[in-house]
Amino acid sequence: MSHPELLILGVLRALVEVALLFLLGQGLLYVLAGRGRANNPMYKLFILVTSPVIKVIRLISPPQILDKHLPFVAFFVLFWAWIGLAYLKREYCTANLLQCF
Repeated sequence: MSHPELLILGVLRALVEVALLFLLGQGLLYVLAGRGRANNPMYKLFILVTSPVIKVIRLISPPQILDKHLPFVAFFVLFWAWIGLAYLKREYCTANLLQCF
């Protein structure tokens, strides 16, 4: 491959998308399952996958942000990272005269 930077941007964007979808799924299941969500195996899977993202957000966020709000903050940080990676990919493709879709 002649453009490894494009591959790296694509992989990073895909990882951010997966994290976003798992956070979204966790939020939907939080609303739909109600109090029984602690025993739900899918909710446990969502927590397992999203816990590294939540831990990183806890490290970079100010202490005034409550722990129950961290998933919302993580979602918006990941959303803007996804937008930023799309912009970087577009700029890379434009600079190298590539047709990226």
